[in-house]
Amino acid sequence: QVQLVESGGGLVQAGGSLRLSCAASGLTFSFSAGGWYRQAPGRQRELVARIASIGLTRYGDSVKGRFTISRDNAKNTVYLQMNSLTPEDTAVYYCNAFRGGVDYWGQGTQVTVSS
Repeated sequence: QVQLVESGGGLVQAGGSLRLSCAASGLTFSFSAGGWYRQAPGRQRELVARIASIGLTRYGDSVKGRFTISRDNAKNTVYLQMNSLTPEDTAVYYCNAFRGGVDYWGQGTQVTVSS
């Protein structure tokens, strides 16, 4: 059974930083695509960042240059370093893994950026 457990969300002032973590069990991130999506109230879920099994990364346009996705294979964990946060980054952030044609999702972690 695949489980993705996110941590690291919270409240931060504009201009601040947060690091999200997603620990996986039941699958190996180095053999899967992993990433982060977010959903703000009244908006569709959108891509934040993805990292392929071979390490290639892709970012949503609104976070390029501010967010960095990385992976620790030994810990089977994907991270999202978020810098220069703005109130527009406020959302629930979801960890995602994709393997064998199936999407797996974490429970989500709230990120709130105050102005």
